[in-house]
Amino acid sequence: MNSELKKPANSDKENTKSENLTEYLIEAIVEGQIAPGSKISEPELAKRFEVSRGPLREALMRIEGLGLIERIPHVGARVIQFSSEKLVELYAVREALEGMAARLAARNITEIEIAGLETLLSTHSAHIDQVDGASYFHQQGDFDFHYRIIKASRNSQLVSLLCDELYHLLRMYRYQSPRAQSRPVEALDEHKFILQAIRNRDEELAEMLMRRHISRSRRLIEQQILYSNDLDSQVGDK
Repeated sequence: MNSELKKPANSDKENTKSENLTEYLIEAIVEGQIAPGSKISEPELAKRFEVSRGPLREALMRIEGLGLIERIPHVGARVIQFSSEKLVELYAVREALEGMAARLAARNITEIEIAGLETLLSTHSAHIDQVDGASYFHQQGDFDFHYRIIKASRNSQLVSLLCDELYHLLRMYRYQSPRAQSRPVEALDEHKFILQAIRNRDEELAEMLMRRHISRSRRLIEQQILYSNDLDSQVGDK
């Protein structure tokens, strides 16, 4: 693990320690500070963060529940590693669920939430004009938009699935994936069309546009995987 990892703040109480450690480790895994495939050593983490094994195990159980670490028989707990199959499966689930969320958002979203989304997209647009747009969408810009629409669906099961169980997996992939896979200008235009459908309360169109939007991202991933495999094959032939 990275020796430069810092201690989480405010770790004076057992519950606070567990909660802070959970949040900190999530970000460390998502950002790659703890590399994919790294073995999770409870004694090492307990010593580094000066916590007892109880709060640490609670934190690791939460993180395992989010799918960021996995327990392998005779090996132990490790940070997950993305495979092409896992990524395609993840985006297929996301496409179906977020399409449903967009449909429900068109039905249930408030005018205040619509105004907030309009402001958000204006901020994204200005940012893309000013800096490296790919890096912005590569991290949080894209997810802010999707997160708000999921919340606006008013469906607690969808919110739980997408904002808890899948959210950090998607963040991890997007944060650590090659920037060549980003398409900020196109994604922003697609977001605007989705928001227009939601604003018009067109449930069917909102769902179709959201599914199409995520499907395009999935195809981009598949193309990148094929490209990477071709490069690996060429290197192996030399």
